[in-house]
Amino acid sequence: MFGSTLLVLATALGALAQSDPFQKYTISAKGINASFIGYGARLTNLYVEDKDGKPQDVVLGYDDAHQYREDDLTNHTYFGPIVGRYANRIKNGTFTVDGVTSHIPENEHQGLNTLHGGLVGYDQRNWTVVSHNDSTITFSFCDVGLEGFPGTVVTYATYTVTDNRWTSRLVSMALDQPTPIMLANHVYWNLDAFTTGPGQTILNNTLYMPYSKRIIAIDSIAVPTGELESVEGTGYDFTTPKQFGFNITNDQQCGFNCTGIDNAFIIDRPRYSAPEANDLLLLSMSSPATGIQMDIRTNQQSIQVYSCNGQNGTIGVKASQEHGTNGEKTYVEKYGCVVFETQQWIDGINYPEWGQSEYQIYGPDTEPAVAYTTYDFSIVN
Repeated sequence: MFGSTLLVLATALGALAQSDPFQKYTISAKGINASFIGYGARLTNLYVEDKDGKPQDVVLGYDDAHQYREDDLTNHTYFGPIVGRYANRIKNGTFTVDGVTSHIPENEHQGLNTLHGGLVGYDQRNWTVVSHNDSTITFSFCDVGLEGFPGTVVTYATYTVTDNRWTSRLVSMALDQPTPIMLANHVYWNLDAFTTGPGQTILNNTLYMPYSKRIIAIDSIAVPTGELESVEGTGYDFTTPKQFGFNITNDQQCGFNCTGIDNAFIIDRPRYSAPEANDLLLLSMSSPATGIQMDIRTNQQSIQVYSCNGQNGTIGVKASQEHGTNGEKTYVEKYGCVVFETQQWIDGINYPEWGQSEYQIYGPDTEPAVAYTTYDFSIVN
């Protein structure tokens, strides 16, 4: 009887695992509608209401879900997926845990560093749908030492919508060896929803990051140097609300020949707040075009902000985001979007002096790695 139960369970799980990774699943609640696919446990659409009560899709992506795979083989923009097993960059693709050194394939800057987990990260994996109803969906993925990371890690990604809120909960368990784990949702946002038509940027959006007084210093290939820098007096100071592009043409701390932002903003929570408290407003952005405001809260300790410096007007927007006249097409321009990756400190596994090890290295005898982030949508006052 017990063996038969196991066989039935294994068969059911196998059927789920073999489901179409490009099938779209939609969840909804008051004022919000979100769609996902299993390929990368990826957010493909997120509709929220603008100041006129009209639903607007505020994330970048493709109408044809199979195009995400084509993108990964060409531009590899990381539109909307989970990135991991270790998000962001690893210097020289190496790290040491408990005296054992691991080498992850270097897939950026001509083999000088690892980005988002190696050659085939979590964004290119087919996740399994294990639960789905009208307002929530859970994907799972089992990583058996992929890309050279030590040990086996099982992750559950649960996405939930409630009134005007999207919640992302990523829970990862290291089953047999200590290993770095740092996952992040890699969503490209445009709160204007491209309503202003072709050629638009989001530089006039307002950004507020009240607890981000420092950034992690990086070198010419955007890898940490080990130094921490104050944002005071720089184009990275959003501790009071400012237009996103208030000084962006002078922001050149994002790597060689880069003008813009591609930096990890440290979250310095107030004195009497816990290091992983998720009740504080950590980031707020609003659009004058749609009136949409997005507020982010998370238990993570930094937010990587990327101002779409690499976009160049060659990728088109989704049909729902076309607002050009006379059939004129809209393309994603430089500074036409922004990515907010809630995560721990970039490459913290190689800088133990930062005190990040307990938040980035997990094993079979530790608690799970949990990345919890909420996105609240409203109309700006």
